[in-house]
Amino acid sequence: MFPNYRIFLSILTLLLSFPLHAALPTDNAGGAPVLSLSPMLKKVNSAVVNISTFSTTQEAYNPLLNDPFFRHFFQIPDQQMPQQKKQKQQQSAGSGVIVDKAKGIVLTNYHVVKGADEVHVGLIDGRDFPAKIVGSDSELDIAVLKINAPNLNEIAFADSSQLEVGDFVVAIGNPFGLGQTVTTGIVSALGRTGLGIEGYENFIQTDASINPGNSGGALVNLTGKLIGINTAIIGPTGGNVGIGFAIPVNMIKGSMAQILESGEVKRGQIGVNIQDVTPNLKQAFNLKNGQQGALIAGVLNGSPAKKAGLKAGDLIIAVDDAPTTSAGQLRSQIGIKAIGETVKLTVLRDDEKKQFTVEIEKSRPSSALAAQHKMLEGVQLDNTNDESGVLITQLTPNSQAAANGLRPGDIIIGANRMQVDNLRDLTAALSRSNKELLLQINRNGRLFYLAIR
Repeated sequence: MFPNYRIFLSILTLLLSFPLHAALPTDNAGGAPVLSLSPMLKKVNSAVVNISTFSTTQEAYNPLLNDPFFRHFFQIPDQQMPQQKKQKQQQSAGSGVIVDKAKGIVLTNYHVVKGADEVHVGLIDGRDFPAKIVGSDSELDIAVLKINAPNLNEIAFADSSQLEVGDFVVAIGNPFGLGQTVTTGIVSALGRTGLGIEGYENFIQTDASINPGNSGGALVNLTGKLIGINTAIIGPTGGNVGIGFAIPVNMIKGSMAQILESGEVKRGQIGVNIQDVTPNLKQAFNLKNGQQGALIAGVLNGSPAKKAGLKAGDLIIAVDDAPTTSAGQLRSQIGIKAIGETVKLTVLRDDEKKQFTVEIEKSRPSSALAAQHKMLEGVQLDNTNDESGVLITQLTPNSQAAANGLRPGDIIIGANRMQVDNLRDLTAALSRSNKELLLQINRNGRLFYLAIR
């Protein structure tokens, strides 16, 4: 009887550890208690939606047909020239979460709706509604949609800062277009950065099964509250291997509020150049073994950091008492703050902890920030009209960038192994390295890589 007694105690402990309404035992046919998430899921499932996007693409024809000499040589009359490229309708599927049922506000990933001409939201009850893209935050990879629909459900936000590794979580979405699917797991890790997935990274890692189509779906706790938006996986074959990532809702709240207020996100900055702490830098700065943080490599003149007294060589180890372990995490911690807000920075300077209060100010234009990179000195940049890259508008002939092969008219579509759609993306990518710059270039339709050292 002793083994059965231990099993009973284990089940009892598990029951008491679960929130009451999330894991109440239900009766099976024999009247015995059975653990189930069904009561919680019945409350939240209808707030997770399917996202369908439609876009028009243009089929390319041979560019030689634009050449008058080519047409003359092959005796191709001008009237046979295609006046318009053919268009083809495409559809993709993702997931979303209703977070305000009264206003019809739906959260999803930016990459789910990027480039879409038309977006539809499908509910679990079979209803389908056209959606308006209110705004997006490409650096965080979220988009805010709005639908006009009655009788909606919503999922309330949790406080994602209270998450701990080992907490049970539930992922809800539309993998592979199969329809709504629920998977369970735990929080495998917190604060994941440096993955090169997005500009601002501070991911929740989970082993709850997340697959293509789950993007934009809900990651909820056992009380049914939203703790994250599922956004990415690591899978060599494109499928789930138990490593999925979600954007914490505490990072999303600020961006969503700005989008709903003005249709866009304006991020602030404190005016520092930062980098990760390498083993060599630990030795050079006499840091203790295992010490983590974001090292200040430079402080901009006139910046809030300069006014507060921060110096190059300071190691930022916390923001508002939340630990800072890397440059990427610091960017995320500052990036979710509103312009005008103040933050308390804990800094190591000469083995002594100091605290500084710094105000978040409006970021400088992204083009100016990008041009501060020493390898892009003399380069003038601008967004392309469709935000499909960053255009080099002017280039100083004797600059380092020109000597390494860049030309006016080149379009930067990737930098340091990150996709670049606009100047903000480029600025985020440039922060990853000061010693080498790896660019992916589109030059008149020809794609190639260019390394600048």
